[in-house]
Parts: sequence; structure tokens; C-alpha cells
Amino acid sequence: MHIRTRFAPSPTGFIHLGNLRSALYPWAFARHNKGDFILRIEDTDLERSTQEAVDVIIEGMAWLGLDIDEGPIYQMQRIDRYREVVKQMLDAGLAYPCYMSEADLNQLRDLQMSNKEKPRYNGLWRPEPGKTLPAIPPDVTPVIRFKNPLGGSVIWEDAVKGRIEISNDELDDLVIARPDGTPTYNFCVVVDDLDMKITHVIRGDDHVNNTPRQINIMKALGGVPPIYAHLPTVLNDAGEKMSKRNGAMSVRDYQKAGYLPEAILNYLARLGWSHGDAELFTKEQFVDWFDLESLGRSPAQHNPEKLLWLNHQYIQNTEPTKLAELTKPFAHQIGIDTEHGPDFVQVVGLLKDRANTLIEIAEGAKLFYLPAPAHSSEDLAKNIPPTAIPAIQDLIEFLKESDPNKEAYSAAFKQVLAKHQLKMPALAMPVRYALFATTQTPAIDSVLVVLGKEEAIKRLSNVIQ
Repeated sequence: MHIRTRFAPSPTGFIHLGNLRSALYPWAFARHNKGDFILRIEDTDLERSTQEAVDVIIEGMAWLGLDIDEGPIYQMQRIDRYREVVKQMLDAGLAYPCYMSEADLNQLRDLQMSNKEKPRYNGLWRPEPGKTLPAIPPDVTPVIRFKNPLGGSVIWEDAVKGRIEISNDELDDLVIARPDGTPTYNFCVVVDDLDMKITHVIRGDDHVNNTPRQINIMKALGGVPPIYAHLPTVLNDAGEKMSKRNGAMSVRDYQKAGYLPEAILNYLARLGWSHGDAELFTKEQFVDWFDLESLGRSPAQHNPEKLLWLNHQYIQNTEPTKLAELTKPFAHQIGIDTEHGPDFVQVVGLLKDRANTLIEIAEGAKLFYLPAPAHSSEDLAKNIPPTAIPAIQDLIEFLKESDPNKEAYSAAFKQVLAKHQLKMPALAMPVRYALFATTQTPAIDSVLVVLGKEEAIKRLSNVIQ
């Protein structure tokens, strides 16, 4: 079997992490099996679908590296194909026009609910041998309904949930085309999956109730249903289903917040799938390890702290030159001119082990690109005690003679500390304040390397004059 999977989002809102997991798993399954991955945009909801939402879907997938083999394929561009299949079904007696008005249908449902019955269409216009249909009302344009099988059950072996059986008595005759001829969601999905030869449908378990209807239509059209794998829901940190209403961030928001796509992908992979105890892995490892048998059956819990921790791990392990290029847009946003001043790659290399996001690196880098601080005499008196002045004077002289590297600067500090019988904080804190007007910086010897010998000596000299 040549594996063909698909991701079929509806562009009616932004794409969040729960949605993206429904793209990641079919992508990984296709890649693992040397198959095809198709992007299908289910845009038949004309009132709510937007081009912006489509753009975010495509951008988000590209950012994560989820490459597609076919698509994007838009359902609205396939309307003629759906209408062709509706006509074929009408001609074959697999579907029929239903003239029940919306008002009559609502009245029927209200009656059923008052009788504690499941609200469902009662088959009034369903043609059967020996049955006389009502007179066609002149003021109602019909919908087209699928003749769902009577009796028996729909049974499938779900790759995640196991055996599922739904009685056909629970399913009414589904509307497959609206009065204006527009096809409905469940019908379009079946035609698409048949035409695109989809072998595996990996999607959220909110679609489980759609599956028996889709299987019945597919079999009526002579197709073989794909293998279904329904993924458990992703819950937010409050235990609610992840959604825009519940504060879910879009993939674009994570990008703007300074997350790395590799970290997001790693995190998403673990939201319902595992490979032993592996927490950190590459995209290539994930594809190599992925199989449907390892998908979990329990709802996955979104953990923002875990995602932040993963992002920190990926930042730590990213080569400084690459990380600097990724950080530059964030640095430019806050006014840092990375082309003038200290070597930005060195700055990023110094800050990356302490940062959780690219924004944090950019914020930390700002310190190195500000002008030399203009200290007031009052601030100097508060932060640089008179006992530290002779030590700073000696440090300046040692620095002048030192090679411009971390080891030499560290040795200079040790010599000054020994000469003046000081502990490291008694010298390092005043030096930090002299250089940056703050006592919070990375290791002082590394800071001196990045700032540069000449600039460091000039700033230190300013506070002892």
C-alpha cells in the first residue's frame, strides 16, 4: 500500500497547537512510510473562512518544516466535482430530495426533545417501495439527503481507540447538499478522500461522530474506507479543550514570542505520542521512530512550562552563528543596531545559556549596545565603595597587559583579588556597575571579552577619575 495522508483544516480561525498536532502526525506517518502528505483547505463555510486564516496555516506548517507533496487543494475549487457526485447518487437512488422546510424540521426536533427522544430527521421524504410521498410544496427548495443504510452497524478498527461500533439506527439521512446546491462538510470529505486516494485519516477525536456517516457514504460510492486514527483532545493548562475561546495561542504568536520551530515540533510530538523516555529528539529521529501504535489514548495536557523548558534546551544547543541570525529580527525590533558595536554572534553566545526565548536574548543583548553610562556622583557613591577604587585602578593596568580572552581576564581578576585581599563579589559588582550601571550581567570575564578591552578600560577609567 502506498501511504497517503492529509491535513484538512477549516480556515475559520487561527491555527493553534492542538490543530498543528493534527498536521504533525499524518505528516510524520507519511514521511516514515515514504508516502504522500496532502494539504486540503476545507473552505466551504463561506461566511467564516478567510484568506488570512489560510495564510497562517500555510506559514505555520512551513515554519515547522511540515512540507507537503500535494496542495493546498481548496474545496471551493472542487464544487463542480461534488455536484457531479450528488447527481450520480440521485440517479443511482443513493440520495433523494427532501422538501421538509426548516421550520417543520425545527418543530419535529422540538417535539422529539420534549418526548426525550434523540432529535433526528424522520425520513418523511425518503422514497421506499410502496411508500407514497407527500405532495411537493411549491415554496420549498429541497435539500439532498443521503439514504443511510437501515439496520446493522458501522464498525471500524480505530488505530488509536480500537474497535468502534455505531448502530445505523443512531444515524439519520444526512444532508449532503443544501437548497442552493452547496455540498456539506461530511459529503465533501468523503469525495475528497476517495478522489485523493487517502489511505489513513489521522485527526482529532471530535470527528469520531462524523466517521460512521462518512464510512456509509464512502461504501455507497464503492470506495474502501481509509484506516482511521482519532487523536485524543489537547487540553489547555486549565483542563479545558484547547481553543481560541480558552486563550490558546496561535502558531504565529509563538513565532513572535521567540520560540524555535524545532522546540515547538518536539513539544507537539510528545502531546500524545512517545518513544520510550525520549524527551529531546530531532525531526529526523521523530520521523524514524513514529508509528500509530505509539499514539496515546488519553487526552494530552498542554504544559506551557514544559514548552518553555524545551525551547531553552534548543536555544542552548543551537550554534551561536545560526542563533544570532534568528535573534537579529527581535534585536532590531527593540532598536539594537547589530552591525555596530560588539560582535553580535559573541553577544548571543554569551547570553544563550540563560535565555528561554529569542526575545530574552535580544533583551539581554541591549546592554552591550547602549552608550557608556553617565554615572552621577551619588550613584557612584552608592555602588562603588572607596575601598574598590584602588582595586579597579590595578585591574585597569592588568587588563592593559592582558591578552583579549576570557582566560587572561580571569587571571587578571585573580591577581587583583589576591593583592587587595578581596572576595570576587567585592570587585565584580563595582566593575559591573561601572561598565553598565547594573550589577546583573553574565560572568564578568566573558562580558569583558564581548564588550572589548578598549571599551572596558575606558568605562572603568571614567569612574575613578
